[in-house]
Amino acid sequence: MSDASEPVKPIKDPQPSVDRIDDLANRILTGDIYLPKFQREFVWEKAQVLELLDSVARNYPIGSVLLWQSRQELRSESRIADMEIAQPKPDYPVNYLLDGQQRLSSICGALHWKGTDPKSPWNVVYDLRKKIFMHLETTDSPPLHQIRLNRLPDPAAFFQHVALLDAEGDKDLALNAKELFNRFKDYKVATVTLGDMPLGDVAPIFERINSTGTRLTVVDLMRAATWSPDFDLVDSIDAIRQSLAAKGFDGIERKAILRNVSASVGGAFTVESIDDLRKLSSDALKAGAQDTELGYKRAVDFLSTHIKAPTDAIVPYTNQVVVLADVLRRLPTPSAAQWQAIERWFWRSSISGYFSGWNSGMMGNDLAAVSDFASGKAADLFAEFAQPDASIWRSRAFRGNNAHSKILALILVYQGPKDLVTGVSVDVDKALAWENSKEFHHFFPQAFLKSQGVNPTKISALANMVYLSSASNKKISDRSPAEYLGELLAADEKRTREALASNLIDDAALAAALNNDYEGFLTARSNTLKQRADALAVW
Repeated sequence: MSDASEPVKPIKDPQPSVDRIDDLANRILTGDIYLPKFQREFVWEKAQVLELLDSVARNYPIGSVLLWQSRQELRSESRIADMEIAQPKPDYPVNYLLDGQQRLSSICGALHWKGTDPKSPWNVVYDLRKKIFMHLETTDSPPLHQIRLNRLPDPAAFFQHVALLDAEGDKDLALNAKELFNRFKDYKVATVTLGDMPLGDVAPIFERINSTGTRLTVVDLMRAATWSPDFDLVDSIDAIRQSLAAKGFDGIERKAILRNVSASVGGAFTVESIDDLRKLSSDALKAGAQDTELGYKRAVDFLSTHIKAPTDAIVPYTNQVVVLADVLRRLPTPSAAQWQAIERWFWRSSISGYFSGWNSGMMGNDLAAVSDFASGKAADLFAEFAQPDASIWRSRAFRGNNAHSKILALILVYQGPKDLVTGVSVDVDKALAWENSKEFHHFFPQAFLKSQGVNPTKISALANMVYLSSASNKKISDRSPAEYLGELLAADEKRTREALASNLIDDAALAAALNNDYEGFLTARSNTLKQRADALAVW
């Protein structure tokens, strides 16, 4: 254990070690390890605390710990629930606990609590008879067969209790107590200490490694870096998300909005630029968040009215919203020509898959393009998107999290799609809720194609998907297209052809379907989908 009174020597490469858990807890208590303000307060339930303590007592693994030895100043917690811990010392670098906060906080709280609140999450005893941990709701001394966890750090007090058990003739309970003491003193966890690397390097490590409990991201790191009594980054971002809830766009990722906050204060979309937020005053950060909110509200209005997307879940790429919100932050009232350019940009960036690999270089180019467009220097946002051919519609499968599946759904919205069986207009808002995919079904039924030996991925090709209610899908069942389409055409040819056209199934695709020619159908419909996509993108 390092001496908290001596400055910590910086390290470069990740350093693995194996540490006693009570040593790590003591380092938190004494200020050698700091808890960045990732959460507003200790968030574990009492039952989770007891389960963790039980895992230690049984020598079960509880996961590793990740420290970051850094010169960067992050705001740190001054207490764990109702227990005070040491404040950060002025000399840097220091050790920040990135992964394992809840686990080590629980151990630290239970072992070192000396509070007066009977309902404290740290008011924990171990029942030596039942060999279980329990929360008490009194500060009175428990019966002899129960021992408070905060006696473990003081061997003299602990073994005085053991001596009383021996004196009472409770040899088995005394043995149980000694076993508990040894387990908490000997229990070890794997610790990895990252060197003094910049935020841009530590953020992806942090996001990838932190896999237990609440998922943390660079937003949480920046919350700790920018926190003040009158500004909380997470609160500000969540307020923006809440302001979009009425239109169904409150699911936009915090990290996406953080990129916009960075851009709104004169920075960029990159993690490196986001790191500079910690240099700003709380007033500057508040102003940036307010400007970001205005940009997002305008972006959501555009997406819901121009693109007809009822929720953020149907937007092909989250980072499209980032760029769009920055455009409309800078350009609150676009002209008719600018609105058309923004629509072209949306469809081109969607269909080309541009945002599937958005890297720092692309972020810089897009930010420059936004600036030129908003200032009137450029008529288009970006003109060099790759135009895909028709094969994407027959080679890619329909999946809920797939960008081109969402693009297909949005393209079809513009046609005013009708149910193939009933001819009734599809409830677009319901269909595009997206978490409910019951409105999308296979034009060539799955069971029929399976019976023909078609590959499962090819069965769910984008070109084989149409808006179709579950009830209508059941009526079609596993019948061949030739059978069910022939029946529909015989019953009402005009209505059926209108429904087919509204789902972008032209005469060539219909002819192939009536011959049960799946390859011919995929080719014909893919060509139609490409034509419609090209018309929206105005290539």
